[in-house]
Parts: sequence; structure tokens; C-alpha cells
Amino acid sequence: MQRQGKAKTPRRPGHKKTSNTEKDPVGVYCRIRPLGADDEECCVEMISNTTIQLHPPDGLKANRNGDFKETQYSFKKVFGIQTTQKELFEDVAKPLIEDLIQCKNGLLFTYGVTGSGKTFTMTGSPGQGGLLPRSLDMLFNSISPYQAKRYVFKPDDKNGLEIQSQVDALLERQKRENMQSVPKTPVSRQKADPEFADMISPEQACKYDSVDEDSSYSVFVSYIEIYNNYIYDLLEDAPFDPIRPKTPQSKILREDQNHNMYVAGCVEVEVKSTEEAFEVFWKGQKKRRIANTQLNRESSRSHSVFIVKLAQAPLDADGDHILQDKNQVNVSQLCLVDLAGSERTSRTRAEGNRLREAGNINQSLMTLRTCIEVLRENQMCGTNKMVPYRDSKVTHLFKNYFDGEGKVRMIVCVNPKADDYDETMLVMRFAEMTQEVEVARPVDRAIYALPAGRRHRNQAFKEELSRRLEERGGPSNPDDPELMNQLIDSLPALPACELLDATDDQTLPRLVEVLERRHRIRQMMTKQFSKAAITLKSMLQDFDSNFSAKENFIHDQRGKLGEKDKVISSQKTELERLENKSKTLEYKIDILQKTTNIYEEDKRSLQQELETREQRLHRELSERKRMEQRMQGMVADTKHKWEKECERRVNAKQLEMQNQLWVKDEKLKQLKAIVTESSSGSAGGGPTERPDKPQRPSREKDRPATQKRSASPSPMPGDVFKTRGGGQAVQFTDIETLKQECPTASSSRKRRSGSGTDDQENRVPAASSSHVYQKRRKP
Repeated sequence: MQRQGKAKTPRRPGHKKTSNTEKDPVGVYCRIRPLGADDEECCVEMISNTTIQLHPPDGLKANRNGDFKETQYSFKKVFGIQTTQKELFEDVAKPLIEDLIQCKNGLLFTYGVTGSGKTFTMTGSPGQGGLLPRSLDMLFNSISPYQAKRYVFKPDDKNGLEIQSQVDALLERQKRENMQSVPKTPVSRQKADPEFADMISPEQACKYDSVDEDSSYSVFVSYIEIYNNYIYDLLEDAPFDPIRPKTPQSKILREDQNHNMYVAGCVEVEVKSTEEAFEVFWKGQKKRRIANTQLNRESSRSHSVFIVKLAQAPLDADGDHILQDKNQVNVSQLCLVDLAGSERTSRTRAEGNRLREAGNINQSLMTLRTCIEVLRENQMCGTNKMVPYRDSKVTHLFKNYFDGEGKVRMIVCVNPKADDYDETMLVMRFAEMTQEVEVARPVDRAIYALPAGRRHRNQAFKEELSRRLEERGGPSNPDDPELMNQLIDSLPALPACELLDATDDQTLPRLVEVLERRHRIRQMMTKQFSKAAITLKSMLQDFDSNFSAKENFIHDQRGKLGEKDKVISSQKTELERLENKSKTLEYKIDILQKTTNIYEEDKRSLQQELETREQRLHRELSERKRMEQRMQGMVADTKHKWEKECERRVNAKQLEMQNQLWVKDEKLKQLKAIVTESSSGSAGGGPTERPDKPQRPSREKDRPATQKRSASPSPMPGDVFKTRGGGQAVQFTDIETLKQECPTASSSRKRRSGSGTDDQENRVPAASSSHVYQKRRKP
């Protein structure tokens, strides 16, 4: 028994990225599904084969006052409603199958809102096979002549493959066939499942012509789903218990020795044909969780991942058996992902389990958006933020692809009906952001260093040997046992070898003669075979030299073609860069134009405001001038009034002083009269007459001229009247009465109290004065 070898999933030599590492952006494609009815409103328009335009629905315009405008989004390619499944496969999935055969990994996933056609794009329907069945069909059409026998490659449950010898593989096959309790690997069916029977017509079959003929291939498939952020194996055969049915056991993610993520304990089935692979896929598809919602009759409630793993090992130097060297074995894989659609619970009216499923679906898609956003920020801004892959099983499983383990392709499925406008807008923004993320380009790896054409030379030798045998009249198959019988029959027949007499001297010489003749014939046949072998060897050497020369020529031509492809690729890259730069400049011009318009509007508004303020200022100045003139008039009037008031007060004061002098004079005169009367009374005893009382000075001249001329009655005390300046005044009147008795008269009355005569009291009226106080108030 030969030593077993182990194959590993391909991994780059290290995590450190060099500055000259070539990168490719994530390829984002868009597919528009037809409307369900002709009278439905459409919000998506295909402008070109790379651009679409979103129109806001009429209702949205009415509700939001027409603020929304048409927006355009660009993709690597846009597929309209007339696009067939074959055309989509030729542009998107076919390059990934070619890379898979060339030992490169790939990731293809569909993204969009619920009911946008993701499952139809990935799986298809009878007569319209999707990307998954077409990918399997192309893979088996390409490697079918070079497949290894079953169980030569064996999974090791650690994301690797073990290589077994032909004997071990045969024993494994017999063991699987004899043990009924062990689930068998599905064998090819005589009749395919009716649902997949007519998916791909023979005219639409395609293959990859640059398959390495000196290698043997084997295909393994696995099918998992991510439901409520738990991973379940759809190919796992759980024991059936009708009494106590068991729920499926969730799987966990692990990292192998090469830091690749894989699902631990996942069933990997080896398949040898497209029908076999369809059978395995349909087996898992029946277990996938789907449900009926308000927006989709068969809505996927989980993310499904169909993994195609291709094992490739070179042949030995003879070109007959697989080389038992684990370092010369390579494994590549392609993940076909059907993401569940994002949905709004307000529209689906989900409850219970459906609500929980929708929440987990939206959360996982939000984590995917976050990872893409952080990757984009790290690449564009040069930051080193941690990408939250572990927040969701979807992103954690495929983190190696975004780190540069293979090509990444995304198909954005769009439903053009107006009801999905808001969700479609979010999907477009995510797709636009995803296109800016770059993934390192996988490096080509040579898996062996043996001379090419080994399988072809081995087949040519067998065909030539069969031809030679046919020319001799023998069977074409050198391993056929009839060939040996015919060769023995062509030799001379042996004579009878029975000795009846001891003196018989003829039987033995005859037998010796026949044996010698057969020996000569055998030697002659050996010489002829040696000559034929030498001739065949020389022919094979000539053929090999010619084949090597042609191969070198083809290699040179391929090298030149590769250089031209690189030039074309660089030109395409430069063209894309210039297109992106042009788009960026157009976007900046648009922004500057909008900014200019805003500034012009601001300028016009400021000019209008300035003119308004100038007019207001002019009015205020004219009003101020009028106020100044009015105030000057009021000041003049007030000044004239106060001058008269002051003059009146001066006159009043003079009159008051005169009154005081008059009062004093009156007092002196009374005093003098009293003294004179007392002296005369004491002398003559008769009364004397009192001189006439002088007239009191009049205050008529003290009044203002206006009061003299005014016919209106004078204000009463406490009245409020208006002034000339527009204010208000209060009239106050104070009257003071002075009463005084002559001291001499009182003394004389005291002296004459006994005589019973009373002298009359002399009352002297005091000066009374009236003052007017004006209190100004603001109008």
C-alpha cells in the first residue's frame, strides 16, 4: 500500500500584501426582472448596457413636493428584461468556471430585495437553467475525460483531501457497496429529475478547451444554509424518528491551518456527472426553508451556499496513474450564494417566526454592508480599521475572498415596480459602494514540473499497439486473453509425446524438432516485435519532438498573446480609470454648478435685501428729517412758552413781593393807627376815623396774554390739559391765608377788660398766591 497524500485548499504564501500586488474591483452586475403586470408603474429605466436610471414614483413626488430627482447608477454590465440565462452565464459565471479549472477560487452571490428574481437567476426553471446548473454542466463537460476514479480523493474533515492509491480506492468502493448501513454516494440515475431534465438544451452546452490533460480531476459538492444566523447542512442524512423528530444540528465555522474558513462536519459528496450533481442539489433544495409572504409566494427565509470543490492532481511520468505527492495536489472551490432578500415588515406584515426570520436576514445584510463600507474606507483613506466579519456567519464564512483568495462577483437583482422604490434605492447605494472595493488578484500556480503530453503519449502508444495487433488479425486490446490463445495456436502443433517402447527413437527427436521450430518462430516474432517496438519508439520520439516544437511554438504564441492581453488589460484599466475620473469630474462639475446656482440665488436674495434696506434707510432718513423739523418747531414753541412762563413767574414774584410789602405797610399803618388811637383816646377820649385802606395791587397784568385773550374757562384744580408740545399737564392751586392780630390791641383789651369794652380784632388778609405746576408726559 502506497503512502497517502493530502491536498489543501489553495492559500497565498502570506498575509503581507506587497505594494505591487495587482488588484481588481469587485465585479457588480445588474439584472432587471420584468414587471408582473403591464399596467404597473415602473421606476427603473435602462439607459445603456452599463447604466440604469431610477425614477421616483408619482405618489412619492406628490407626498414630498417633488424634491426627489432621477438618479443614475453604473455597473460593470446591465442585463435588461430580454436577457436570457445563457447570456447572463456567458458574461458572469463562465469566467469563474475557467478560473476554477485553473486552480483559482471564486465567489458569486445574488443580492436584492425580496421578489427581485435572485433564486431564478441562480437556479432557474425547466427550459431556463440558471447559473448553478450551467456552471456544473460546463465543469463536467470540460473535465469529464480526465476524471479520476471514485474515492481516489477522500475528504479529511479538515477542509483538505487525502489521495488514495488505486487499490485503496477499490477497497473503499467495495466497502461502500457492501455496507448498506452507510449512506451511499449517489450514483448516476437512469432518468433525471423531471424538474431538471430540460433545464439545459444540448445546443446551449459549453466547455473549457484549455484543460490540463496531464491531470486527473474530481468534483465534490456541499450545500448549506444560514438560517437565523445558524449554519445547517442540507445534505446531512438525519435518522428519521416519527415519534420524536429531532431538529437539525447546527454547524460551526472553523479555520484550517492555512487560515481558510470552512464549515466543520459538513457533508461533501463526490459527483461524477451533471445529473449526479443535480440530484445532490435537489436533495438539499427540498430541505431549504421557504415561506409565503405578502410580497413573495416562495420567499427564501435563509441564505443558501452551494460549494463546488475541484481536486486536481498530476499524472506520473508514464501518464497512467495519479502522482502520489501531496505537494503537487491543488484544490479550488467556487461558492454560489443565493442571499435572502431584504424586506420591510411594514409591507410583508410578518409576525412570529416570519418576523424573526426577517430581522435576522436584514441584520446579516446590514453586517455585509458594514464590512464592505469598512473595506472601502480602509482602501480609500489608508486606515486600518477592523472589519467586523465575525458579526455575521455570512461575512465570517467568506472573509477569505475579500482578503484576496479569489474573484468576487455580485449580481444585483432589481424589481422595477414602483412599490419597491425605497428598497431599490438602498440596494443601488450598496452596489455603488461595493464597486469601489478592490480585491487582490489570485496568483497563478504551477502544480507540477513534469513534461507535458504524458497522457496523450500513453494513449497514442496504446492505440498504436492495438492497430498493430489488428493488422496481425489479433484483438485490438492487448490485455484480452484471446490474444494469447491465438498466438499459441499459430505455433506448430506438438506431436504425440507418449512413449510406448523404451527403444522408440522417433518420438523424442520429433518433439525436439517441433520445439526447436517453435523456438525459432518465437525468436523471429521477438525480433519482429523488437523491430516494431524500435520503429514505434522512433516514431514516438519524432512525434514527441514535433509535438514539443509545436508546443513551444504555441507557448511562444500564447506568451505573445498574453503580453497583448496584458496590454489590452492595462489599456482597459486605464480606460476604466479615465472613465471613472471623467465620472468624478462630471460629478464635481455638477456639484460646482449646483453650488454656483446656490451662490447666485444667495447673491440675488442679498441684492434684494440690500435694496430693501436702502429703501428702508431712505425712508428712515426722511422720517428723521421730518422728526427733526417737528422737534425744532416743538423746541421753538416750548422755548417761547417757557420764556412767557418765566416772564409771568417773574411778574408774579414781583407782585408777591409787592403784596408782602403792602401787607407789611398795612401792618405798620394799623400799628401806627392803633398807637395813634391809643394816644388820642387817652388825650381826647373820642374816636377818630380810620384812614382809607389803600388798594391792593392787581394781578391782572401778571396773567399771560393768551389767557387774557382766551374765551375758554380757566382750568380747574386737578384738571389735566394738553400742552403745545404734545404732552400733558396738571393744574394745581395753592391758597394761603394769613390771619394776625395786633399785639397792642390785645394788650389794651386786657387792660380794659374791666371796662367791658371789646376792641374789634383787626384782621389783616394775607397775600394769597396761586401757582401753576405743569408736569410733562410723553404722548
